[in-house]
Amino acid sequence: MNYNRVRIVTDSSCDLPQHVADDLGIEIVPLSIRFGEREYVDRAELTPAEFWAMCKKSSTLPETAAPSPGQFAAVYRKLIAEGATSIVVVNISAALSATMQSAEIASRAVADQIKVTVIDSRTVTLGLGVIAVDCARLAAEGASHGAIVERANDLASRTKVWGALDTLENLRKGGRIGAARALLASALAIKPIIEVRDGKVEPGGKQRTRTRALAFIVDVVANAGPIENLMVLHARCDDVAEFVAMVREHYKGEIVISDIGPVVGSHAGRGTMGVAYALAP
Repeated sequence: MNYNRVRIVTDSSCDLPQHVADDLGIEIVPLSIRFGEREYVDRAELTPAEFWAMCKKSSTLPETAAPSPGQFAAVYRKLIAEGATSIVVVNISAALSATMQSAEIASRAVADQIKVTVIDSRTVTLGLGVIAVDCARLAAEGASHGAIVERANDLASRTKVWGALDTLENLRKGGRIGAARALLASALAIKPIIEVRDGKVEPGGKQRTRTRALAFIVDVVANAGPIENLMVLHARCDDVAEFVAMVREHYKGEIVISDIGPVVGSHAGRGTMGVAYALAP
């Protein structure tokens, strides 16, 4: 495929389906996941299905690590070889990971060869995916580097991510809440709601059942006003089709549906389901 000469790079916390990235020429730089002594390259060596199977057997949470500057530099050089004239990198919120720092260090390493602008998405998972996809489509239309950078920064201010957690087990394993509190919450069937706000993952409320939690997320979509580029994220959820059907009652555009990968899944836990979208300008 002949991609536009302004190329988009992101990282594997974006949770985009690979076919979507491939169709738009988006390069995804992987983070790594460590289970004990063994380290895996996200996507290349560890699929979401494999990740969830390993989590089930592990008493502790896996650790995630940002890509090295060298990994980003290698991708930049690959794109130079493919004829790119400039690169826009959209990364996971700088408040959540050192990934953006690696991207910036790498940009300086190739500064004499190509212009690279690194953007803090101030979001994660498919929120990051929403921004990367929109920018790649703009690039495909022939937009300038400056126009794409402006769009990325604009989207960072109006992209929303909401999720309903099905279990507190990962928060317990990660030491974010105590075992007693996790046990009590599970006994009461409490389902926490999370929101990505100002670049951080914040509490968005709680519901007593999964049905109510998912209905809460649907209400968020219904009451958001005009929105664009809605995507559904889920962590091995059997009820994703029913959830998407509820969302479709309030959003008539194309909906990208994707698995939550190891980077975000390490913290959110299996059964998490949610939405990412951009508020219309």
